[in-house]
Amino acid sequence: MMESRTLQLLEFPKVLAVLADRAVSESGRRACQGVEPLSPLELAVQAGVLEQGLVWASEANFRLSPFPDIEPMLESLAGAGTVLDLDDLTALGLVLGQAHEAHQSIEDFQAKPLEELRLSLFYEDWPAKTAQGLQRCIDPEGSLRDASSPELAEVRSDIRRIHRQCVKKIKDQILGDNASHILQDDYLTISSDRYVLALKTNFKGRLTGIVHDYSQTGETCYFEPMFLVDLNNELQELKRRERDEELKVLKYLTSLVREELELVRCAYDSLVRLDVLMAKSRLAEDLDGRVLRPETGAPLDLRRARHPLLALSPHGAKPLDITLGDGRLGLVISGGNAGGKTVCLKTLGLVALMAQSLIPVPVREGSTMPCWEKIFVVMGDEQSLESSVSTFTAQIQYLSRIFDQADASSLFLLDEFGAGTDPSQGAALAQAVLDALVDRGACAAAATHFPALKAYALAHERIRAASVLFDPTTKKPVFQLAYDQVGASIALEVAKEHGLPAEILARAEKYLLLEGSDTTSVLEKLNALAVRREKELAGLDAEHRRMAEERVKLKERFQRESARLLADINAQAQEVVREWKAGRISRKKVLKELAEQRKQLAGPPRGSEEPPPEPRAEIKTGSQAIYAPWGREGLVLEINEKKLQAKIDVGGVSLWASLADLRPCASAPAAAGGVAAPAAPEPELSARVDLRGRRAHEAVSELAAQLDRALLQGVTQVEVIHGRGTGALRKEVHEFLRLSPVAKSFELADEEHGGDGMTLVELK
Repeated sequence: MMESRTLQLLEFPKVLAVLADRAVSESGRRACQGVEPLSPLELAVQAGVLEQGLVWASEANFRLSPFPDIEPMLESLAGAGTVLDLDDLTALGLVLGQAHEAHQSIEDFQAKPLEELRLSLFYEDWPAKTAQGLQRCIDPEGSLRDASSPELAEVRSDIRRIHRQCVKKIKDQILGDNASHILQDDYLTISSDRYVLALKTNFKGRLTGIVHDYSQTGETCYFEPMFLVDLNNELQELKRRERDEELKVLKYLTSLVREELELVRCAYDSLVRLDVLMAKSRLAEDLDGRVLRPETGAPLDLRRARHPLLALSPHGAKPLDITLGDGRLGLVISGGNAGGKTVCLKTLGLVALMAQSLIPVPVREGSTMPCWEKIFVVMGDEQSLESSVSTFTAQIQYLSRIFDQADASSLFLLDEFGAGTDPSQGAALAQAVLDALVDRGACAAAATHFPALKAYALAHERIRAASVLFDPTTKKPVFQLAYDQVGASIALEVAKEHGLPAEILARAEKYLLLEGSDTTSVLEKLNALAVRREKELAGLDAEHRRMAEERVKLKERFQRESARLLADINAQAQEVVREWKAGRISRKKVLKELAEQRKQLAGPPRGSEEPPPEPRAEIKTGSQAIYAPWGREGLVLEINEKKLQAKIDVGGVSLWASLADLRPCASAPAAAGGVAAPAAPEPELSARVDLRGRRAHEAVSELAAQLDRALLQGVTQVEVIHGRGTGALRKEVHEFLRLSPVAKSFELADEEHGGDGMTLVELK
């Protein structure tokens, strides 16, 4: 389990609070607050579930509504005599209703199989009796239906009868005598569960009866006239019976819940987990985040990582690339104050905690991270005045306590470790600590101002140096990391920016020169080079994205142009057939025109990207060859060396083709005598053309185009559906087929297959 100290220092509870704000129920918010890092085995099992859940939550139409917390109600059922009231059962009905809708939404989701998600959230068994009982007995307003039981329906019918009788009495006794002026409001109301009149107080002596109550102003009294007393007494008895019958229904429904208590609890728990899942989906959307699967042995490579809490702030967060490279386990970050060193460490630690808790993180696709079961943090002022412990001593005490846990499954974040003592000794101690951690296989990231530690990082083969960058002109931080270099601390610039008197700064510069340890100018040049490199890389990245977008646009344009060209070719082919039918061109010219159009469909001439043609010597009479424009295999019948052409039979269609368009069939077995045995693919046997609802000239034009296409595809038989109707369309079709050069024969289908509503055409 991760140390609570680590969680607090990296502000993980704040992340959970942000997640909880996106849940819709109180139960879901509590569950979000309880999310914690998982073991490697749990991660492997549940990461796929989260990925599927985010896809479903973002693309499905289901939206979770607030639902009540029924945990106290479920716990109360431990008592044998407990009877759930109507509010409890109504709340349970809402929970089961939403759970069923969610389950159905996952079942019906078509974009991607969600079996892992379904099995994780919902069990095979469902509290069917409880759900059906609640649906039958409780209406959407949360009241018991009359149909809950025959006895309840009967007594409520009697209550309604009493109401009608009371209304009739009032009309007869009061309104019939033109005494409505004595009523203050509606002539009939209820007080103390009895029907009474809202009477003006100064008229209460006009009738014989009982005053039950007065209004707050005293101007109205609630008066039960004597002619309603007997009906009200009967009403009281009916009300008592109604309560008894309602209690029987509540007991029955409670018994169903108790009988299926475990299934009910599972359904409720599933809905709570679903609330957490959808809260993660909303957080992923707000962060532009994704699921990051930590894996044992994976390299640390966080691309465009942002501090999750800063990313949600109004000002946002600057993205960082945090990477170690092959074989490296340590990272030492240097550079100016307020340049983002601590933010970088916190980003690494917080992203690791979130990833291992299956919370989406703000990194770019392709990021990877090891699975760290333990994360230890030395960060901030560790001193304790109560314990008389300095910052340096507190750091040493904490590291001594946890050092034995350092191994390949641990991450150490060290912010200014060794500060608070002599710089040379503190730097030496920090180097020794990093050596020891790396030797144990642990991963460590440290932020420092020690020059010795910066040099150590540059020289160590298993430690990588990085520097936070600042603008060379303004000396302001740009919140970027440059790798394999160190950065100046620019303490004097920071002091100047924050108002330290110029006199003090001037003296500090003199002392620095006297010591002879000022390397600021060299580091500033390195920083300027790194800033320029980062700008160039950003420009290249933007250009790469622009080219990718351009490629997508070109692909879409190509598809549109291809579709337009195909439509034009089809229109031209149909026009050629119409001209032939009208007798304006000969059959020979028709075939020539169609051949030209097929040639267009074969595509543009092959460029250098096409594989070089196979040796022509392998194209022989009797061998199998592939006709490239059609992509189909055929039998070579004859070769004309003078014209460099070959006659080839492709699915029953014979044509002269250029030898350059033929490819030998490597897989075709040779027949006796060295002649390849025919191995052409089996052509399609039949096709269907539906002409119903077309005008005669449209139908014939469509049929001509379809027969030509069928012939090219090697189809031997075409079913032409023209319907029975008046027979006019059938007559036009048959007239066309009699003159068609591609139709060998045709006949009506038998009654079982369409009769005179279909014609079977055999192609040549």
